[in-house]
Amino acid sequence: MNEQNQAGAGGGHGALGDAEYAEFMELAADEGFDAAEVEGELAAASTGPLPVLAVVGRPNVGKSTLVNRILGRREAVVEDRPGVTRDRVTYEAEWAGRRFKVVDTGGWERDVLGVHASVAAQAEFAVEAADAVVLVVDATVGVTDTDEDVVRLLRRAGKPVVLCANKVDGPSTEADAAYLWSLGIGEPHPVSALHGRGTGDMLDAVLDVLPEAPAEGLALGPGGPRRIALLGRPNVGKSSLLNKVAGEERSVVDSVAGTTRDPVDELIELGGETWRFVDTAGIRRRVHLQDGADYYASLRTAAALEKAEAAVVLIDVTEPISVQDTRIISMVVDAGRALVIAYNKWDLLDEDRRVYLEREIEQELVQVRWAPRVNISAHTGRHTDKLAPALRTVLESWESRVPTGKLNAFLGQLVASHPHPVRGGKQPRILFGTQAGTMPPRFVLFASGFLEAGYRRYVERRLREEFGFEGTPIHLSVRVREKRGRARKG
Repeated sequence: MNEQNQAGAGGGHGALGDAEYAEFMELAADEGFDAAEVEGELAAASTGPLPVLAVVGRPNVGKSTLVNRILGRREAVVEDRPGVTRDRVTYEAEWAGRRFKVVDTGGWERDVLGVHASVAAQAEFAVEAADAVVLVVDATVGVTDTDEDVVRLLRRAGKPVVLCANKVDGPSTEADAAYLWSLGIGEPHPVSALHGRGTGDMLDAVLDVLPEAPAEGLALGPGGPRRIALLGRPNVGKSSLLNKVAGEERSVVDSVAGTTRDPVDELIELGGETWRFVDTAGIRRRVHLQDGADYYASLRTAAALEKAEAAVVLIDVTEPISVQDTRIISMVVDAGRALVIAYNKWDLLDEDRRVYLEREIEQELVQVRWAPRVNISAHTGRHTDKLAPALRTVLESWESRVPTGKLNAFLGQLVASHPHPVRGGKQPRILFGTQAGTMPPRFVLFASGFLEAGYRRYVERRLREEFGFEGTPIHLSVRVREKRGRARKG
């Protein structure tokens, strides 16, 4: 963490030091914003990595239904058969004012390993990245051999566990939940995920065991190796790149897509610095996520990204940029990680394909123009030496901060030169703002009215032009003042 961040973090107000915080709160009061609401907005924006809660259990016990109940909205796929969860598995949730991430581990299907090994593998992959676990058991069925298999795995993992006795729809079935004491992992919490019964008490128990921050933070201390995830669809060259920069065969390389299933975590010397690289399994298209092993690979890839500080996304330049490529990049942006895009197999690119490639980049990757581009060949090693400088640049941007005074001088000039369009006879205006957090940079803007999405994108673009932020996502939140003394989120 750079000196600027250390200084900002020491004041107890997120990224703001004591003097800057006092000056900012005085400015907020002058503009008619309630102090408690402003402090809440700053606290929400300054939150770093969130603790992770994994929801595990055997098929069809209601894991995805419980996840939807925790989220308060229908996000996880729910169907009355096992194995329907696909693609996205991580969500952000809030309970009693505390935010955390939920990993839905539904979606496995029976494969050649057999049902018990399959469930155990899925639970192991999810638990690996979790800070706490909810084990969901069907109270109407009771304890099965598979439930006991998962319990044994959880004991080995040593993570705190909250036992959810699901499908307890009324007092008459609470006796069924009591039988689950026999699992030996503590009190079973009777819940009906479908109807919401008992979920509040269960979540209170979750907060008792869930840490305020992840057990493994992103920053490993001054001089520690930075964690870099290698991402990309199958057979794009991730393992070849890892082997080339390592100078030896660390990962299995095969022309068959999907050779890598588990992340390979290695310390690599690159550009005179030690990095911790994780070679992840390729992320397949949804239609290909049909067997358990591929689902687990996708889950572990998401876990690797959660633990990383930056990601190198590889794109095969010999093939058209696909929906998979853009979806992987979106995963990195949504996770708030620094980003480098490496265009691999550049040695195989002919002039005709290059013309089409540049057009595809302009059209398909327009939303990440801020990400540095490195043209490499993992096979020959061409330009792989440019990865280290690119990573240093994006990580510096990821951790950088603009002082509040400097930011507000910029915002004043921006509003004067390019005011928000008039809508319905009103012209909303940015009153002031601050950078409430880093990793990635998080800004809170306080405005006199709702700011349209197009104007927010313009503000973000101008922030990048003025202050850099190359290779890092920027999070903008807006607090709207409706009338003096009252404010709402915009």
